Amino acid sequence: MLLNSDLWVSALIRRAEIGGAFATVVKKGDDRAGSVIVKAYDTSTRTARLFTEAFGPDGDRLWIQPVVSDSESDLDAYIARQRGYDPDLWVVEIEDRQGRHFITEKVDAGQARPPA
Repeated sequence: MLLNSDLWVSALIRRAEIGGAFATVVKKGDDRAGSVIVKAYDTSTRTARLFTEAFGPDGDRLWIQPVVSDSESDLDAYIARQRGYDPDLWVVEIEDRQGRHFITEKVDAGQARPPA
């Protein structure tokens, strides 16, 4: 992440609010360098997706879906595991009628894998 985490998260929340969604910080991480997980909840279908920052094969930063599941409890379990590994982790939840994540950087959904 090129920006400080707190600034990037603030901008994400602002984009979501401008787009008519509700967004909140569930877990505040390190202001400067904390990693971020974004949980995008689609209120119309009652499904959710997770996004986290990663590096692509070419070394570029991108956002991926680290786990894909129809069960929100699987997604929450993934977040809990990551919080156990990384106390500086930010968790942002966005609720939107269209399930938008509002991430403006490159998003590669092809990296998703089923829960462990």
